[in-house]
Parts: sequence; structure tokens; C-alpha cells
Amino acid sequence: MPELIAKSALEGQGPLTLGGVTLAEAVVGQITSIAVFAGKEKAVAKALKPLGLTFPEPNCWSAKGDARIIWTGRDQAFLTGVEPPMIEGAAVTDQTGGWATLSVSGTAAVEALMRLVPLDLRLMAFPVGRAVRAPLNHMNAVLIRTGDYAFDLMVFRSMARTAWHELESAMQALEARAMLKS
Repeated sequence: MPELIAKSALEGQGPLTLGGVTLAEAVVGQITSIAVFAGKEKAVAKALKPLGLTFPEPNCWSAKGDARIIWTGRDQAFLTGVEPPMIEGAAVTDQTGGWATLSVSGTAAVEALMRLVPLDLRLMAFPVGRAVRAPLNHMNAVLIRTGDYAFDLMVFRSMARTAWHELESAMQALEARAMLKS
């Protein structure tokens, strides 16, 4: 019988630094979708309390220890990094195998991402603690601002290498522009 070996969607893609941006695969651990049933917000809040988390406001995320909860849509969030608690009042599904997470950081990270995402990602408009579902060119993505010059980008596993390629192209353009200026 063949032996199956679990591999990440970006297996073999090492970190890449170009044009003031570093692109790498981020390991977030388990990813659990929580979709709150109508009128069950209090039950979900009670279940999240032992983790030190509350259900996120729209376009926000928060963390406590290894646990992170990210808004992904109306009455929906991803819980990452920890085993989910028992939650009554919500549809809870494991999404770990279906998503890949890329880390985009550096002084030109905003410029690289704004070539692909139709949003103002400058710090004043999109501060640390924000999360949004937005297209990355033609792909659905969850964009998370983790630092002044840092983002996590979650995409469907099947689109991970395409997202990497799109970001690498944007980084190459930034590097080429910087070389022309010098």
C-alpha cells in the first residue's frame, strides 16, 4: 500500500526577498471555520472566552497566545493555531487542508500588495488588527495586517502557487523600479 505524506501547498518554495519585500510560507496551524447561527452569538462568545478571544468585529482579527481569530465574512471567522473548543450555536468545520498562508513583509510590502489587491493598504487606511476578504488579482483571499510592514495572506490551497507567482512578479517590478532610480 502506498504511503501518503502530507505536504504543504508551497512545499519547496523557500523564502524570497526582492525589492524590499520578503515572501514566505506562514505556518498557522489548524484552521477552523466558525459560522454563527442566527441568534447564537452569546453561545459562541461563551465558547471562545476560555481561549481569551471574542468573535471579531467585521474586518478585524485578534490573538491570544497561539490562538488567532480572523473575520472572514458576516457571522463567520477562522480560528487558527489551536484546537477549537466545543461550540454550540455555530457550524464548525476544519479548513486546515483547504487553505495556504503566505507571509508578506518588508518596507515595500504595501506597494507589492496594492499592485494586486484593489484596496488602500497604507497603514492609516488599513491598520494593524485589520482583516479583509478581497481579491488578489483573480483569486479569493483573506488579507490580515499583522504589523506595520507585515501581512498574512490566506488563499485556497489550490491557488497557493499562483498567489506566490503573482506576488513574486509584483516584487520583481518593484525591484526593477528601484534599480532604475539608483
